[in-house]
Amino acid sequence: MKLYISSHAPNPRRVAMFILEKGITGIETEMIDLMAGEHRSKRFIAKNPLGRVPALEFDDGRVLSETRAICTWLEGRYPEPNLMGADYEERAFIEMADRRMELHLLLETASSARHTHPALAVLEQPQFKDFGAAQADKMRITARWLDQLLARQAYVAGERFTIADITAFCALEFGRGLLRFRPGEEGMTHLQAWRDRIAERPSAIGSK
Repeated sequence: MKLYISSHAPNPRRVAMFILEKGITGIETEMIDLMAGEHRSKRFIAKNPLGRVPALEFDDGRVLSETRAICTWLEGRYPEPNLMGADYEERAFIEMADRRMELHLLLETASSARHTHPALAVLEQPQFKDFGAAQADKMRITARWLDQLLARQAYVAGERFTIADITAFCALEFGRGLLRFRPGEEGMTHLQAWRDRIAERPSAIGSK
């Protein structure tokens, strides 16, 4: 198997963290340079028509894309440690938490960065600055809600570390780098404490 990823992008990091949390070895990785447009090359488009990373290529030539789908396959192939739910009920609640992090915190963060940061103009044409600013405001609304949630529970989906924590952490780190977003500096002390705790995990350190 070969995993196509890129540096600094949040979705490839989500898969990288997931793999490290599970202790999976033996998956070859290849870096795709987004800033150089390698994701739009004929070679990569032939593997993933949407031209996005991550993508997992199997030995038989099939290619699985989309972060959640790749993690679902990895969870099934390597079930322990469990990160997506031990039974149907826990899986449903973890998926809800993960989707909230993906569709709100991560998407809002990424949309803001892609539409406001000059370095990302090569990836997002045209950039709409007002849209990016509005997305930054929405990201902070989501972050404040998450801050209050983490005042009541240890992790995003409850009382144990799951894929939802990976998604939220990668979103925050992307915002930290490109939007200079520090939750603690804006009064979100619970979110900051959670972020700092997750940042100490070997998977967070190893996936930088």
